[in-house]
Amino acid sequence: MTDNQTYFDRIQVVLDGLVIILSYVIAWLIGPWTYQRTGGGGVLSPGTYMLALVFLVPFFLLLYYAFNLYTAKRIVGRRLEFGNILKANLIGGLTFMALLYVIHLEHISRGMIVQFLFLNVIITAIQRNVVRHILIRARAAGFNLKHIILVGYSRAAEEFIDRVRQNPQWSYEIMGILDDRMEPGESYRGIRVLGHIDSLENILAFNGLDEIAITLGLGEYYKLERIVASCEKSGVHTKFIPDYSNIIPSRPYTEDLMGLPVVNIRHVPLTNTFNMMVKRVSDVIGAVFCLILFSPLLLITAILIKTTSKGPLIFKQERVGLHNRPFQMYKFRSMEVQEEQEEKKGWTVKDDPRITGIGKLIRRTSIDEFPQLFNVLKGDMSLVGPRPERPQFVEKFREEIPRYMVKHQVRPGMTGWAQINGYRGNTSIRKRIDYDLYYIENWTIGLDIKILFLTIFRGFINKNAY
Repeated sequence: MTDNQTYFDRIQVVLDGLVIILSYVIAWLIGPWTYQRTGGGGVLSPGTYMLALVFLVPFFLLLYYAFNLYTAKRIVGRRLEFGNILKANLIGGLTFMALLYVIHLEHISRGMIVQFLFLNVIITAIQRNVVRHILIRARAAGFNLKHIILVGYSRAAEEFIDRVRQNPQWSYEIMGILDDRMEPGESYRGIRVLGHIDSLENILAFNGLDEIAITLGLGEYYKLERIVASCEKSGVHTKFIPDYSNIIPSRPYTEDLMGLPVVNIRHVPLTNTFNMMVKRVSDVIGAVFCLILFSPLLLITAILIKTTSKGPLIFKQERVGLHNRPFQMYKFRSMEVQEEQEEKKGWTVKDDPRITGIGKLIRRTSIDEFPQLFNVLKGDMSLVGPRPERPQFVEKFREEIPRYMVKHQVRPGMTGWAQINGYRGNTSIRKRIDYDLYYIENWTIGLDIKILFLTIFRGFINKNAY
């Protein structure tokens, strides 16, 4: 961490502390407890209320630190920062209320605490966005820049340069590249090759660098130990950007085997027993709730299907699920009854003549998917997860699309991260898999809730559903 970063962090801590105090005082002033709970008869004085700040301020600042709210703003997005502010305040508020119960301070209003948390989240978010805007303006004017040099020319180096160019608010100034395979003077997007890697120590001695990024190609990792040793002698902060991002996930899961670091090629949080239990319980509760909530709609849909076309009410189709096991997925029938071999030929196309009149409506609004709630109850599916494919397409895609089969390490879902981002129906399978892999590697119960919430606005009406 640079001196500038340390200085800005200290200012941010002070600002956060002041916001906590301000939010608490406003919450106290706007509530009825301001004049009703002012002493006598078992009620608390204003001084007692304010005394709580002695605990609240340092505790909340520790929570902010635990939730990475003092990570450099150049690498943390607004949404992630707001999410961390919200989490820290929820945990802080619940802990504070539990503590009040334990020490028998029942007269501190729980309503005031809720108001304080609401105000603190909003004012903290506003304050931090103002600070972010000021820092961006300052960096644009040349202040608080991070001077960095890349060691090694590779795909990782190009991707790093691309991202820095796309995000000028990060304020990285890339001074150049050192590489043994390219001649000095060659460049990528304006970043020149300064010389060979052997010149690193001389450059470190005469240049005021803030960081070094090691971006060696896969075939040059034998140089890594020597380069790291040179960097550490200089005292300059060093980071390693591996040239295998297409193999290792963006958030790798590492293990420590008695000092030996082990990087797992694929981290799947839902292989954890506790996570599986949490997701399964939430699936069952959610499916039962949805069946009760939408039962009138399901009944009306069933009546319309039976009265407008011949055939069964429910259409069953084999799909591939968890651990590559096949299962029968349920849908409301939206097509005329057809032979099994005809049905297997391919996807539905636009203006497909096989679709019934009511079928067009229920497919466009995704009502045809609602019977999958019974698949969720059976354990074949989850409310959220990668969409399952038919066996013939699984066999096709496993050969054509790298990492396709990773999606079968979790239960398939009724909706998913790919679907709310527009990748369903007649859209890119490769893009869909990229979004599925992101979901699998970054699963949290909070992400599931976010996807279910966004499905209401983005997932039901589908322009690609034919």
